[in-house]
Amino acid sequence: MNKLKAIFEPLKVLDKKTMTTLLVAEAVLALLVWQLSGGGLIPTPDKVLKAVGTIFSMPDFIDNLFASIALTIKGMVLSIIIALFISYLSIVPAFQPIARFVIKCRYLTLTGLIFLFTLLTQNGGQLKLSLLIFGIVPFFVTTLLGVIDGISKQEFELCTTLRMNSWQSLWEVVIVGRLDQVFEVMRQNFAIAWLMITSVEGLSMSQGGLGVMLIKANKYVQLDIVFGTLVIIFALGIFFDFILGLFRHWLFPYTKLQTRR
Repeated sequence: MNKLKAIFEPLKVLDKKTMTTLLVAEAVLALLVWQLSGGGLIPTPDKVLKAVGTIFSMPDFIDNLFASIALTIKGMVLSIIIALFISYLSIVPAFQPIARFVIKCRYLTLTGLIFLFTLLTQNGGQLKLSLLIFGIVPFFVTTLLGVIDGISKQEFELCTTLRMNSWQSLWEVVIVGRLDQVFEVMRQNFAIAWLMITSVEGLSMSQGGLGVMLIKANKYVQLDIVFGTLVIIFALGIFFDFILGLFRHWLFPYTKLQTRR
């Protein structure tokens, strides 16, 4: 009875077993509501599950899947390199306006820039990659600048006490000292890249991808295939987030102590 009461009380911290039970119960309830309220154009969970099996049996599914994953990884790697370069240089006053401008680019829509990127790129692959990078980098820079702004002055004063110059302080405090947070930023923003990938792939269908599968299914009103593809994309996103979390704890073991605390 006390556990049931604690579920509905604010600021309560539940143990792992109770939280797992709560998540499973709410997931089952959501699926039950979906099953009872579905029908007509909206496929029910059992139909979506059958569609997932159909999708896995499609001859071009694996090729489309790896095309999406490869594009996402390539876009992420290039985006984090560009974002780190801009963020670290923002410590230098001369480059601060550039970093601030990149942050404001979050409000630029890709729709109006497609024609410009089409002129600047040579093929559909470069077009998709450039649009993906343009969509990710501003969010990377925004979060990274938040990490840098959160560094206390005492850390820089300690470097001064140790007779380090400004560039040495930048290396020790900002670059090396915040590597674990940079990895966490990459993990958080991976969701943005994975969310954008289907939209970007819809602009050029020559190289395939999960986005191409969604567009074709929408065109022929195969809503069970659409929902099945969305379920696969959702599950893959959760899986990649879990793997990146494990990889972060492996690279930076002390983050486990911070998580437990």
